[in-house]
Amino acid sequence: MASNTPVFLLKTKSVPGDAYEELFSSPPRGPSFDPIFVPVLEHRFLEDGMARVRHVLQNRLIGTAEGSAYGGLIFTSQRAVEAFTSLVQERRGEEPDRWPFLQDVPVYSVGPATTRALKAVPQSPPLQVFGEHTGIGDKLAPFILEHYAEWYKDREVKPPLLFLVGEKRRDIIPKVLTGAGWKVDEVTVYGTAELPSFGHDFARRLEETADRPRRWVVVFSPSGCDSMLKVLGLMDEATGKAKPKQPDSATLIATIGPTTRDHLARTLGYQPDVCAEQPTPEGVWQGILCFGQDFPEERQQQP
Repeated sequence: MASNTPVFLLKTKSVPGDAYEELFSSPPRGPSFDPIFVPVLEHRFLEDGMARVRHVLQNRLIGTAEGSAYGGLIFTSQRAVEAFTSLVQERRGEEPDRWPFLQDVPVYSVGPATTRALKAVPQSPPLQVFGEHTGIGDKLAPFILEHYAEWYKDREVKPPLLFLVGEKRRDIIPKVLTGAGWKVDEVTVYGTAELPSFGHDFARRLEETADRPRRWVVVFSPSGCDSMLKVLGLMDEATGKAKPKQPDSATLIATIGPTTRDHLARTLGYQPDVCAEQPTPEGVWQGILCFGQDFPEERQQQP
C-alpha cells in the first residue's frame, strides 16, 4: 500500500465494517487509496436530554392516536441514533415484542448511514424510516413537509415532531417546519468535544506519509477544523485565519458537505478543494475522482 495515495479520514472507524475504508481501498475504477482513520471527536450522552426522551418512550407519548405528544421522529446524525438505541435497549428485556411501540409513526433520516443505524434498532415490526435519499437537511426538511402532511392528511393541525440532536447542529429543519406552522421539539441528547490527542495523532500520521507526492484529508465536521489547519501548517496564529493557499500543495482537503465547507471558508478563511455533493462514501470518492489530481487519465478525458 506504500504507493497508494493516502486519504486521511478524520473520523472514528465504524465497526464491524467501514464503508469509506471499503470503497477507497477497492474503488470500482481508478487506483486504490490508503485510507487512514484519525478520530477527531469524543461523544457523550447528555442526561437531561436522555431523561426527557426516556420519559417520552416509556410513557408511549409518540404515536398516531389523537392526543399523542408527538407523531414522528427526526434524526440527522448517527450519534443521536446511538443515544436513542441505548434508551430502547434499557427496556428491551421487559417488553420484547413491540417495544418501543413506534411501528406506526414516521421516522425521518437524513442519509444512508443514519438510516442504517435506525434500521438496526430492535423493534418488531421494524421502524418505518423515510428520507434516506435526501442526503442533507436542506432537502430533508421539504421532504418531511410533504410526507408528514400526507401521513396525517386527515388532521388540520399536524402533531408535533420530536427531533433528537447534538449540541452542534444546523437549524434549517426546525426553521422550515416551524415556518409552515408545525411544532418541532429539539432535544439535545449528546455532546461532542475534540479529542485531546487529535493534533498529536494527526501530525504523527502525516509524518509517516511525508514521502507521498499527494495526500487527501477528508473532514466530516466543523469540530477540529482549526486544529487540522494548524497541524498542516495552514493557520496564521496571529489572525486565527488560514494562510493563503499554495497552488502546488501536496495535501488537498475534501469536506463531507456544505456545513463543514462553509465553516472552513467563512470562519477560517480556507476554501477546501472538494465538497462532496452527497454526504456518503461515494459522494466523497466521486468528488476526489472528479478533481482529477490522482486520476490523470480521467483528467485528460474532461471536456
